[in-house]
Amino acid sequence: MAAALLANVLYSGGFVLEKRALGALPAVTIRRPARLLRLVLGSPLWIAGSLALAAGFAAQLAVYRTLPIAAAQGIFVSGLVLLVLLSARLLGEETSGRERYALGAILLALLMVVLSLREGGAGADTVGHEAPYPLILLVCVPSLAAGVWLYGSAERRARRRHRLPTAGVEYGVAVGLLYGVSSLAIKGVSSQLTTGGVGGVALDLLRSPYPYLLLFTGAFGLVMSQAALQRCRASLIVPVCTTVTCLFTAVLGTLSFGEELPDEPLRLALRVAGTVLAVAVLLAMPKHDTAPRSPTPAKELTPP
Repeated sequence: MAAALLANVLYSGGFVLEKRALGALPAVTIRRPARLLRLVLGSPLWIAGSLALAAGFAAQLAVYRTLPIAAAQGIFVSGLVLLVLLSARLLGEETSGRERYALGAILLALLMVVLSLREGGAGADTVGHEAPYPLILLVCVPSLAAGVWLYGSAERRARRRHRLPTAGVEYGVAVGLLYGVSSLAIKGVSSQLTTGGVGGVALDLLRSPYPYLLLFTGAFGLVMSQAALQRCRASLIVPVCTTVTCLFTAVLGTLSFGEELPDEPLRLALRVAGTVLAVAVLLAMPKHDTAPRSPTPAKELTPP
């Protein structure tokens, strides 16, 4: 529990630091990844944010070794409240009433998932440690392709003229799919750390798909997330990304690693209803920011 709360603080602080650093940099794009990396690596503030996120991933490893996947995701998503507060305080971002209601509904939905869990004693939720590699690839590869395609589609639409500024929902969903795959890979790596010595662990990891999934999601996720974070509000894009990541990991991770669903009707209803509510809210969130209208000067009337 302590590691999960620490990960929340590190994630929220890291995203806010990166967003603030990106605001002081020239515009970046995924079409020029080398330039993007050169710019962000030259920013000490961005490096501090990325180090905070890396420390959050390390804390996540400890969480996955002791908590069921669904429970871990429920705790991780509670960090959205801290993120929104930090974004308003340090970035000056304001959320609309509709967005605040949506975030509240998401927190309610994931609270329902947490309440569906049982730890300790008879009927406790099991912590899965192994998943068949073909099943992991069957889940992850199409998800990665869908995330990259969705991001590219959002980029093409954003370049159209006379289009309202995007709120970042599509970008958040796309990056969330990549980070969902990354989260499953982290879960897989954590399970490998329980075996043998250092040499045996390294060999087992190299034989598994997990390090290669982490490399792919790390490279593509870095470029995609930074370009999206620069042009969209952190207080919206990060909650959307986090929600997609949590739902993806909680649902597909639970099935892939053999963590059984609740057998009690009430707990099962809470978990299913919470998942459905979160997806419904995500689909209903506004897709565009309202473009600020610049006042047009009144024309002077000249006598004929």
